[in-house]
Amino acid sequence: MDRNECKRLIEMAMEAREGAYTPYSDFKVGAAVLADDGEIFTGCNIENASYGATICAERTAFVKAISKGHRSFTALAVVGKKDSYTYPCGICRQFIIEFGKDIKIIVAKTPEDYKVFAIEELLPYGFTGEDF
Repeated sequence: MDRNECKRLIEMAMEAREGAYTPYSDFKVGAAVLADDGEIFTGCNIENASYGATICAERTAFVKAISKGHRSFTALAVVGKKDSYTYPCGICRQFIIEFGKDIKIIVAKTPEDYKVFAIEELLPYGFTGEDF
């Protein structure tokens, strides 16, 4: 992934973050996932009074893409608080690895300040369909 692609995904994740529904934590997160064909899907976190019903930004973006028929992805950008990196939670890491061990995860403070990991770095030995 080049810097321009990363910057574009981060900017879209930042825009998506603005739509977050976070009345309990006030911790807004945005995500943008890049499908292999170049299409980008965004998502934000949506909290619920029953915390287990909360959905993370990462899964929101993936679910939008998957519901449109996409199954192969290149990268995901995640943004949270403006002064720190926000990493996908454990459930999101498991959800992401279902669709590929090579998906790049971009965690960013700004479009210029970010880190890139392979999902397998964030979830080593993740459980996948290969384990059946």
